[in-house]
Amino acid sequence: MLAVRNLAKSYGGARKRVVLRNVTLDVARGEHVAVMGESGVGKSTLLNLLAGLDDPDAGSIVLDGSAMTALSDAERTLLRRRRIGFVFQAFHLLPHLTIAQNVAIPLALNGVPADQHAARVAGLLGAVGLADAAASFPRELSGGEMQRVAIARALVHRPALLLADEPTGNLDPDTAMQVLALLRHQVKREGAAGILVTHSAVAAATADRVLTLTADGLQE
Repeated sequence: MLAVRNLAKSYGGARKRVVLRNVTLDVARGEHVAVMGESGVGKSTLLNLLAGLDDPDAGSIVLDGSAMTALSDAERTLLRRRRIGFVFQAFHLLPHLTIAQNVAIPLALNGVPADQHAARVAGLLGAVGLADAAASFPRELSGGEMQRVAIARALVHRPALLLADEPTGNLDPDTAMQVLALLRHQVKREGAAGILVTHSAVAAATADRVLTLTADGLQE
């Protein structure tokens, strides 16, 4: 499903800082992989590259047969919209929309008929324990609740690649385990490729494989 080869990324000009080098990774359909590593080693940068939000300096990313690094910006945006779900550390909820409307954004962008939104949105809000908050606005929720909304939004269009950047950082232990189970279940049910970036050994233990990102690449 996902094949990454020799990915590299640096930032800066004359005094450039190498963030990633020699990153190679394969994730099969239905496989849930955790990536751990020290702060600043490039875990979030890796996810941004996999999502097509940033360009690598070298290497290739192929998602379900599409060579992402060979696509134009417009083609990559379309691929990301249709095939990728991303749970950011920051929630990126739109404050003027209700919770249900925020979760439905990927469906609207992908042209899913409006009469099909309600059931799918309600199902995911129920799965993250927020069935009663559908008509609320982000300002009315706690940080942990907004994180759960962001997770529901990332899952609603049934992505082929699910990327999660510290998805349980704002959650209490019980809710965190519920969310981790949901992420794993979605990957398995949809035959998606799942990548979870986390500092938590407990969260990483829910994955099929745990990889460590170092200055020299990904290590088993």
